[in-house]
Amino acid sequence: MRLTVITAALLLTATTALGADLAPDWRLASGDGGSVRLSQEVEKQPVILFFWATWCPYCKALMPHLQSIRLEFGDSVKILAVNIRDKNDPVAFIEKAGYDFTVLPHGDEVAELYEIYGTPGVIVIDGEQRAQFDLRLLPQFSIPSNGKKLSNSKKAAYLAPYWAAEIRKSIDAVLAETEQ
Repeated sequence: MRLTVITAALLLTATTALGADLAPDWRLASGDGGSVRLSQEVEKQPVILFFWATWCPYCKALMPHLQSIRLEFGDSVKILAVNIRDKNDPVAFIEKAGYDFTVLPHGDEVAELYEIYGTPGVIVIDGEQRAQFDLRLLPQFSIPSNGKKLSNSKKAAYLAPYWAAEIRKSIDAVLAETEQ
């Protein structure tokens, strides 16, 4: 089994206020042959859980923005790239692209814990193991199309910078709270 579920509680982000419940703890094999346990990671710094797949145009559009967050915040933030519903090689994909994420290649069971059923999913977890941001809870808005049908890649190009700005705000808030 690739996943060890340590906490049985589910994070019901769609119906529970953010930060109210502890995020479920889990351990997954990482792409470098080690393993990652969420509770150990959040003790060191806030964690961005990025649920993604190599085939997802929205994920591909968001990745450079996540990398810039990683560069901006350095070791103050950890990005766990939880690969889901993917038959391709996520480790090779991340290495080829040059991203500085910790790749967790077999994350389907963790995605289910967080009720992530589509990509991308982004949840920011603070040092007390509480979810402080969930991409699914952002307000939706219309993308200008000038009457044309937009491809998913075009839609992703519009949405990714907005998502990244909101993720940054969340990280700023978590780090400010940590400093107090």
